[in-house]
Amino acid sequence: MKNKLFQFLLILFLIPLNIYAIPKKVIVGGETIGIEVYSDGIYVVGFYEVNNKMIGKDAGFKVGDIIKEINNVKINNISDINNLIKESNTYDFKIIRNYKEKDISFKLEEKNNIIKTGLYVKNKIDGIGTLSYINPETKTFASLGHEILESNSMSKFIINSGNIYKAEVTNIKKSEERIPGEKQANINFAETIGTIDKNEINGIYGKYNGKINENNTIDVGKKEEIKQGEAIIRTVVNNETKEDFSINILTVDENDSVKNILFEITDSKLLDKTNGIIQGMSGSPIIQNNKIIGVVNYVVLDNPKRGYGIFIENMLQEEEKNK
Repeated sequence: MKNKLFQFLLILFLIPLNIYAIPKKVIVGGETIGIEVYSDGIYVVGFYEVNNKMIGKDAGFKVGDIIKEINNVKINNISDINNLIKESNTYDFKIIRNYKEKDISFKLEEKNNIIKTGLYVKNKIDGIGTLSYINPETKTFASLGHEILESNSMSKFIINSGNIYKAEVTNIKKSEERIPGEKQANINFAETIGTIDKNEINGIYGKYNGKINENNTIDVGKKEEIKQGEAIIRTVVNNETKEDFSINILTVDENDSVKNILFEITDSKLLDKTNGIIQGMSGSPIIQNNKIIGVVNYVVLDNPKRGYGIFIENMLQEEEKNK
């Protein structure tokens, strides 16, 4: 019995442990950014009738499928599909569904002298968020605190590439109960300030290539240092001006993977402007005792004055993976 116990413990100790070195300081964000990501393949997002038939749906496609190849030719963008499909023949599609490959063959049809697939497709998502931090050691950045989803299938958007841009807030649509408001902004697509290479459950990550003030750093707060009570969030609600707004941290949950900090906005100026957490605030830094402790990532729909944040440590650990 002792030998068996010893062998079992030995196996446990031989399992590799992931230990990530995270920086002690980061450059705190807060500015609004434009976000643009391109998919690895082409997403099927819906269906339409062709000659009174739903040819795409009937062939076996589902919303959320990712088209990777047609007739053994790799598909990188929507124009590749248009260039390849010239006749109403049977085509062999290789797709990804739930991270597994699948083959679908079906005959396309002609309508009004145009070859039709019966599929609505897309390969790009853009929007706005808030820059969370820049790692001064690696010149990498993080934002959002949650993953980008494909809205039709509500599945993780598998990215091939992406960029972040400078953006300016032009208007605020206030939150209402069960209806989150939003920042409205002009994105300067001519000024790329970073490239995106990871879209994960806890945020987007990439290389920052904008101007960096390495003297403007802030200490990283550990999860065990976070206390209930006063803190601030840093974000933009007008033009490009970063401002600090007061919040009250209600609970801290170390067990959840993304919803770690439950807080309530107490700043009357912010509440007058937004009536609570709004879309576009995702990624806004949470600061307590002059340390960055987390990032805003979700709103409580029933009470938009309340929101959630993810531990900054979780995001920094994610950044270190696969290096």
